[in-house]
Amino acid sequence: MREIHMVDLAAQYRRLKPEIDEAVFSVMESAAYVKGPEIKIFEEELAAYTGSEYVISCGNGTDALQIAYMSLGLKPGDEVITTAFTFVATVETMVLLGLRPVFADIDEHTFNISPEEIRKKISPATKAIVPVHLFGQCADMDEILDIAGRYNLHVIEDAAQAAGADYIFRNGKRCKAGTMGIIGTTSFFPSKNLACCGDGGALFTGNPGLADKIRSIANHGMKERYHYDFIGVNSRLDTLQAAILRVKLRHLDGFNDARRRVAGAYDRAFSGCRDIKIPVRAEYSSHIFHQYTIRVPAAKRDRLRDFLKQNNIPTMVYYPVPIHRQKAYATPLTDKVSLPVTEKICGEVLSLPICPETDNEQIEYITNKVLEFLENN
Repeated sequence: MREIHMVDLAAQYRRLKPEIDEAVFSVMESAAYVKGPEIKIFEEELAAYTGSEYVISCGNGTDALQIAYMSLGLKPGDEVITTAFTFVATVETMVLLGLRPVFADIDEHTFNISPEEIRKKISPATKAIVPVHLFGQCADMDEILDIAGRYNLHVIEDAAQAAGADYIFRNGKRCKAGTMGIIGTTSFFPSKNLACCGDGGALFTGNPGLADKIRSIANHGMKERYHYDFIGVNSRLDTLQAAILRVKLRHLDGFNDARRRVAGAYDRAFSGCRDIKIPVRAEYSSHIFHQYTIRVPAAKRDRLRDFLKQNNIPTMVYYPVPIHRQKAYATPLTDKVSLPVTEKICGEVLSLPICPETDNEQIEYITNKVLEFLENN
């Protein structure tokens, strides 16, 4: 049996090696390492794939979030409602800009932010909502967009974990994750479903004026060379990474289908185990399984993780401590925040290895070991 990885990046490279090598060598021959032609082509191809009017690439997913907040003119003290069950980048970029994150609890089944809890957090200072499409499944955008419309709020989608996922509106319309709010953001970190071989990110918008502003902010605030209309940052996708992403974009749907195959095999293996709650698929979203995250009793979770590690099976806990309980974000206000579902879920979740290259032998070994532990503990 091949060594098990959470994400087998080497195996994916070997599978795509001829295409990736050709793309990389083409850039090396051109020597257009920064802002080369591959950047514009990739942005156009990603726009066509997602249905977004405009795609602006940048240095990474964290920059994408910061640029989104900057481009909307959010000011220090403005409140932004989001989830505490997310990677820290969603929130740290707010805090760096002086914004105030306001945390809403999550839905226990999908792990995504709860629209009902969003409604409870709205105040006169609220300016935006940031839903995170966690683990590969969209948040309830029908409800979130309705709330935003009623209160005149911006919706900024953090779609870093949901590349290729579809949201199905109640009227039957389908949209890709990241294309429904005023701005969507994503990451191309190597472990993502659509991944480069380093750092990279992008923003999506359907607003032409906002697209121009985003592009300017990402380039030091320039619109015309050496003329600065905005305070900006230096955040750009390398041409080499754009060339690699063009190759991987052609395979993205196949990657996601392969992840669904692995998830289905896990589901079947765990279907009779009362100690495991398998991932819930919301009726309004496809699931592309950036992570396959089960829930097990809190008293057993860490012991199960240790047992799997002893048997050469890597796992991850996304996320062991919610943002509002992290030392860096502790304030008198966060001390009073109560997110019972979030805090419960943090003690129960465990993500198992999943990637397009996970094979049947590995799946059988992983599931047998999980069940072996739970049957004996």
